[in-house]
Amino acid sequence: MALKGVRVIELAGLAPAPFCGMILSDFGAKVIRVDKVKVPSMDALARGKQSIAVNLKQPQGVDIVRRLCRTADVLIEPFRSGVMEKLGLGPDHLMKANPRLVYARLTGFGQHGPYSRRAGHDINYIAISGVLSMLGRKTEKPYAPINLLGDFAGGGMVCAMGIVMALFERTRSNLGQVIDANMVEGAAYVGSWLWKSRPQPYVWIQPEARGHNLLDGGAPFYDTYKTADNKFMSVGALEPQFYAQFVKGLGLKEDEANQMDMSDERRENIAKIFASKTQKEWCDIFDNVDACIAPVVDLEEAGNHPHNRSRQSFLTNPDGTIEPRPAPLLTRTPAMPTTTSQPVVGEHTEEVLLEAGLSLNDISKLEQIGAVECNKRKAKL
Repeated sequence: MALKGVRVIELAGLAPAPFCGMILSDFGAKVIRVDKVKVPSMDALARGKQSIAVNLKQPQGVDIVRRLCRTADVLIEPFRSGVMEKLGLGPDHLMKANPRLVYARLTGFGQHGPYSRRAGHDINYIAISGVLSMLGRKTEKPYAPINLLGDFAGGGMVCAMGIVMALFERTRSNLGQVIDANMVEGAAYVGSWLWKSRPQPYVWIQPEARGHNLLDGGAPFYDTYKTADNKFMSVGALEPQFYAQFVKGLGLKEDEANQMDMSDERRENIAKIFASKTQKEWCDIFDNVDACIAPVVDLEEAGNHPHNRSRQSFLTNPDGTIEPRPAPLLTRTPAMPTTTSQPVVGEHTEEVLLEAGLSLNDISKLEQIGAVECNKRKAKL
């Protein structure tokens, strides 16, 4: 795998940092998640990771993380600015002992600035990034696309990209570096096209007005429509040749459907037509036509869509549930997730500490004073 041999220490967090760690793990890195003791994990993105439970409120626990970082390639930390320095685990300390360490700091607002030590969530980060202002219907308030844009696209994915770039640069300099990955700037960067495309009048018919433009719900030919069975179809018939096929599939004549008629009446007419047939009936009409029409499938259905099934785009877990296969697909060194199960908190504490040079007696003493926690996965009967 592409990242085989890379050793990552991930301090436990929620959403963006676990996603970043899972990407690295999926592509071959050995990722050790440092969990809190006596606290259950809420990380749902721990595929392939090991878990070591450490009490960072005790100096012995801090020493364990320092020890692990001396031989690590990457550290991922998800805390607000200043927290790691207070623990004695800041980059100045850890990179002095290991100059090759790539120290990835993944936060909401970044390492400096007036908001750097404020609490926040995805919706707050994308709000001040400028991107949230562009999301929503013309008659509605802005809405956040769950927490995908800040936490995952602008957070975990951008941080993983930064880590891989820093590792590549290290092959020339033999030195690590600090990565200031934050969700405000990451989400804005993912949304760069929103700024760069403003001069394009075909796209931005009313650039100052949300929901009046080509791709933000303003165009009837770029939207979703409910079908007779309460499912939905997605329509992306932007180009004239695709729009012509779209109109034909709806059973309309070209002179009945001027593409640039953006009126509510036009949208309502299209909605009535879609509501007359089931999703399957519309798929039968459009599946073999280049009209840029596709069914909206739910999470459970996605794995069984013929295209996804043919590409084996989803993994099937032992319990029958599915989850996305790692992407992108590399031809020579593809990602090969080692397991789809989540590690128990502290499941690998003993194993990791033995590899780090501690003895069983040392580990037992650390466990007795509450500096670490060792757990085993319970066998399923």
